[in-house]
Amino acid sequence: MDVMVDHVSNLYEKAKEYVEASIEIYKLQAINTSADVVSTLAHKAILILIISTFIIFFNVAMALLIGDMLSSYFKGFLVVSLFYLIAALVVHFFNVTLIKKPVSNIIISKMMDSKTKQQKIAEVIDNAQKENDEYGNR
Repeated sequence: MDVMVDHVSNLYEKAKEYVEASIEIYKLQAINTSADVVSTLAHKAILILIISTFIIFFNVAMALLIGDMLSSYFKGFLVVSLFYLIAALVVHFFNVTLIKKPVSNIIISKMMDSKTKQQKIAEVIDNAQKENDEYGNR
C-alpha cells in the first residue's frame, strides 16, 4: 500500500511541476510576443513618421515646380491634389485586391508561425516529460 501511495504522490508532484512549467512557458511566450509587437509597432511608427515628412515636403516641392511651369502656384497644387484624388479612388475601388487580401494573408501567416512555435515548444515539454518519466522508472 505504501508503494502505491508513493507512486501517486510522485505522480502528483510531477504533474504539479509540469503544470507550473507550462504556466511559466506561457508567461514567457506572452512576454516575448508582447515585446515583439511593441518593438515592431515602434519601428513602423518611426518609419511612417519619417516617410510622411518626406512625402509632405516632396509634394509641396512638386506643387511649386508644377505651379512654376504653369505660371500659377494654385494650378500646381491643384494638379498634385488631383493626383491624390485619383490615387484615393483607385485604392477605394480596388480595396480588396490591393489591401484586404494581402493584409489578411500576412496576419494569417504570422498567426500560423506563432502556432507552429507553440507546437514545437509543446513537443519539447512532452519530450522532457517523457525523459523525466523514463529516468524516474529506472
